[in-house]
Amino acid sequence: MSMIEERFRKLKGRGKKAFIPYIMAGYPSLEDTKDVLILFEKCGADVVELGVPFTDPLADGPIIQRASEMALLQGITLRKVIAFVRVVRRSIRVPLVLMTYYNPVFKYGEEAFVKDAKDAGVDGLIIPDLPPDEAGNLIPYARKESLDTIFLLAPTSNTESIKKVAKASRGFIYYVSVTGITGSRLLLDGSLEKFISGIRKYTDKPIAVGFGVSSPEEASSVSKAADGVIVGSAIVKRLHESPDDLRGYLISLREAI
Repeated sequence: MSMIEERFRKLKGRGKKAFIPYIMAGYPSLEDTKDVLILFEKCGADVVELGVPFTDPLADGPIIQRASEMALLQGITLRKVIAFVRVVRRSIRVPLVLMTYYNPVFKYGEEAFVKDAKDAGVDGLIIPDLPPDEAGNLIPYARKESLDTIFLLAPTSNTESIKKVAKASRGFIYYVSVTGITGSRLLLDGSLEKFISGIRKYTDKPIAVGFGVSSPEEASSVSKAADGVIVGSAIVKRLHESPDDLRGYLISLREAI
C-alpha cells in the first residue's frame, strides 16, 4: 500500500476527509515553496500537490498560469523540481503528488522521469493531458517504482472513461468539479453528489475533488460527497495577495473539511 493509499485508509477509518492543498514549484521562489510546503503540513494537509511550471498549461486558469510564468522566468524546470523535492523531503513527511504536463515528461524520458521522481520522494503523479489510453508506457514504469498514477474524471466523462480511469488510477481519482479551468466557479447544485455517486458504482478507490473550491463553506460542502478536497488557485491567489493570512486560511479549510 502506497503512502497516499495508507493516508486515505486511515482517514476513512476515523471518518475524516483528506485536505489536499496545491502550490506551484518556484512561486514566488523555490525557498518560498519550501516554506509553504512545510506550512501545509503544519496546518494539517493530508496530501500535497506540487505543480511543475509549463509554457502551455491547458487545464490551469489565470492565477496558476501567472504563477507558472513567474517560475519559468526563474528557470524552474521539471529536473529542478525533482531535485527540489529531494531536498524538501528532509523537512516534510506528507505524501507528495507531482502535477505536470506530458511534454516535459516526454522530453525527460518516461522511465527515467518515473525513477528519478520516486527516488526523490514523490508519491504520486497527475498529468492532466495524459489520459489512461495514452499512458501505456508510463503506467507500467510507475507500477514498477510503486508510484501512484492519478487520472482525472469530469462531469462530461462517460461510463467507458470512468471504468478506464478507475482501473488505471492508484492513490485516488481526481474528479474535476467543473467543465473549465482551475479557478472556475464551483456550482453546488447537487450535481457533484450525483456524479460522484455514479463513479462509485465502478470503483471503491478514494475520490478527491478539485477545481473551483475556494471558501471553507465550499470545502465543507464538497467533503460531504468526496473523500478529499483539493484547493489550488485560491491558495496561490492568497499567497500572492495576502501571504500573511495564508496560515489562517489553510487552518480554516482544514477545519471545514
